[in-house]
Amino acid sequence: MKKVLKGMPLFSALGFKKQMLALAICAGVGLGAISTVEAAPARNVNPPSLKASAPHVYVVKKGDTLWDISKKFLKNPVRWPEIWASNKHVKNPHWIFPGDRLLMCTYNGKPIIGKDEGDGCEGIIRRYTGGTKLQPQVRVESLSNAIPVIPLEHIKQWLERSSIINPESLEQTPYIVGAADHRVLAAAGQTVYARGHGLEVGQRYAIYREGQPYVLTDNQGKKYTAGLEINQVASGIAVRGENDITTLELTDTYTGEVRRGDRVLPEYDPMLPTVFYPTHANNVTSGGSIVRVLGSIGTAAIHSVVTIDRGSSQGVQAGYVFSVEDKGDIVNDPKTRERIQLPDQRVGQIMVFKTFDNLSYAYVLESELPIKVGASIQPPLMDD
Repeated sequence: MKKVLKGMPLFSALGFKKQMLALAICAGVGLGAISTVEAAPARNVNPPSLKASAPHVYVVKKGDTLWDISKKFLKNPVRWPEIWASNKHVKNPHWIFPGDRLLMCTYNGKPIIGKDEGDGCEGIIRRYTGGTKLQPQVRVESLSNAIPVIPLEHIKQWLERSSIINPESLEQTPYIVGAADHRVLAAAGQTVYARGHGLEVGQRYAIYREGQPYVLTDNQGKKYTAGLEINQVASGIAVRGENDITTLELTDTYTGEVRRGDRVLPEYDPMLPTVFYPTHANNVTSGGSIVRVLGSIGTAAIHSVVTIDRGSSQGVQAGYVFSVEDKGDIVNDPKTRERIQLPDQRVGQIMVFKTFDNLSYAYVLESELPIKVGASIQPPLMDD
C-alpha cells in the first residue's frame, strides 16, 4: 500500500491558491513515501543459515514483530524473504496475524517457512510452487492486527507527524499570528488566528512547527541545506475568515502547544503501513551516514529513530536495511610510533521506514554499541 501526494505548480509571487498549500509537505526534499516492499532474491551468496535454536513450529503472538520472528529462525534476519513461502493465491501473501501457525519445511533441500492452512508442509510447498489452490475461505481480520516489521508505536510520531521539506516551499504559507485571550500558547479547545491566503472556512488544517534545517557538506567541502524538518503540533478547523486573517478552532494537540510563527498546512492521512519486509539495500549511492538522532541530542540505541543522508534520489526505499559502522580510532603503533587508523567497527543495523528526496528516517533494529552522528551506513553483508 502506498500513498503519496501529487506534485503541484510552484508558488506565484503574488500569493497562492488552496491547491498549492499541499506543496509545502511534498515539494523539494519533501515527500516521505511509505510502502509495502519485497526483497529481490540475493545473488551469488550462500543460502541463509538457520539458527541452531530455530523452531519447527511457531505460533504468532500479539506484540510480535516481523523482525523478531525473523531473528528466531535466521542468523541474518534481513534474508527472511528468501525463505518465506508466500501463498501466491491470495491477494496479500505476506500478511501475518496473531494466531497464525508458522511451519519450517524443506523444499529442494532448502528451508522454507510458511503459514499452515491445515494441510502442513505439503500444502505450504504446493501453494509456494503454484500448485493446487485452496478452496475459497472467508477470514475477517482487521488490517491493524497484521504483524508489523517493527513496533509502529516506536515510529508513529515521525511516520504521521513529521516531514522534511525544501525550506523555500514554506515561504508563502499561512502562519499563526496570535491566540484568543492574549495567550502565548494554545492547545486543543482554544482559538488561534492565522495570517495568509488560501484557507477555507469549514476545512481541517494541520499546524506545523519548523525544526532545525539539515546542513550538510558536499564532496567539495561546501555546506548546503538538504532540507528542513517540520513537525505537526496540532490540528484545527477554520471557522471564520476576514481579509487575510483566518480564525481556527484547535481540535487536537500532539507534541506541543501552538505558538506564533507555526505554519498552517492542509491535513492529510499518512496511511500507516500494514507490513513491509526488511530488505537488503540494493543500488544505493555509497557514502551515506547518520546525520541526526531524532528526539535526542546524544547517541542512538535500539528502538531509536535516526536520519540518514540518503533518500529516494540516491535509490533508497522503505524497508531497506543498512549496517551502521563507527569509524575506527587512530592510535600510535607501540613499535613504530606511527599513527595508524584502526578498521571501522559495526555497531548496529537500521531500517528505513520513510524516505524523502535526499534524506530518510530509519529505525534502529539492533545496536551493539551507541550509534553516533557521523557513523557510516553500508548495505549489510548477505553471507552469514
